[in-house]
Amino acid sequence: MSKKPVMGLLYGDATGIGSELIAKAIQDESVREKAHWVLIGDERIFKQGSEIANTEINYKSVKHISEIDRHANNVYLLHYPSLSPEDYELGNVSALAGAASGKLLTYAVDLAKDKLLDGIVYGPLNKDALYKGGYLFEDDIHLLASLFDYKSGFGEINVMEDLWVTRATSHIPLKDVAEKITKERVIEVIKFAEQNLKRAGFENPVIAVCALNPHAGDGGLIGKEEIDIIQPAIAEARDLGIQVEGPYPSDTVFLRLQKEQSFDCLLAMYHDQAQTGMKMLGFNKGVTVNGGLPVVLATPAHGTAHDIAGKGTANPGATIHAMKLAVKMVSEKSTLAR
Repeated sequence: MSKKPVMGLLYGDATGIGSELIAKAIQDESVREKAHWVLIGDERIFKQGSEIANTEINYKSVKHISEIDRHANNVYLLHYPSLSPEDYELGNVSALAGAASGKLLTYAVDLAKDKLLDGIVYGPLNKDALYKGGYLFEDDIHLLASLFDYKSGFGEINVMEDLWVTRATSHIPLKDVAEKITKERVIEVIKFAEQNLKRAGFENPVIAVCALNPHAGDGGLIGKEEIDIIQPAIAEARDLGIQVEGPYPSDTVFLRLQKEQSFDCLLAMYHDQAQTGMKMLGFNKGVTVNGGLPVVLATPAHGTAHDIAGKGTANPGATIHAMKLAVKMVSEKSTLAR
């Protein structure tokens, strides 16, 4: 039997560029040959994406994943009726599309829970649409965590080629960041970062931790979070055998990375501290991995791009990287489990 994993591929929010990205990305032979890809969603939306991309997806329709021929190199479609392209307007937030994207993601996760999918790659979601559609979560990682009944121990990891970046807090107001940073949370993020790095093939990953305050707090003159929280968390993680360094001032850590390349993952304290440097390094390469969850889930690290939806100009680079990374993590996870 083929050892290639069975991977679910979803378009995300139908009003954005997701279906176009999939139509383009699945043409990449190096992506297709590494897994049995199953397009999961409404066939009409996949066809709309193909028309926008001016390409065609050659797939075989199945009614159940058990129908997949694991010895063939086919792309499959598992039709999940949700909404028609007539039900929404490309480029505009839609509660209907938000609800449909949440239901589709839930369906795919259920398949993974039943061991029918080895991993899932999904197109960009829209937080506003999800919320208006009844999915009252601050972001998709919290939605996904709820589907696995996880209350803690999870978070986003952004990947840019060999650089991984995660964060102690995510989509919250800046005024709330300091109170959300605890020693327990920093240790938790270090742990799931190391776990996912090893899934991706890093044997002995090194994690660098950002400071919260300017100049890493200047010995407590500009805040004591480094002394009271971050340094003790680093020390405890080291006691667990994890290679951790820091805390480093955030205004120079990306320069340090580019010059020295001495660590594999950066743990930031808040969203923009992480994302600004990452997106400067390559917007069309970034991938988001939902770390700490029992199933490998990856998505391009950009949004629905409503301003270009339907124009055929979307760059599939990040989607291709997400697909390749997810397959690598699934394969490495299987190796580690043996």
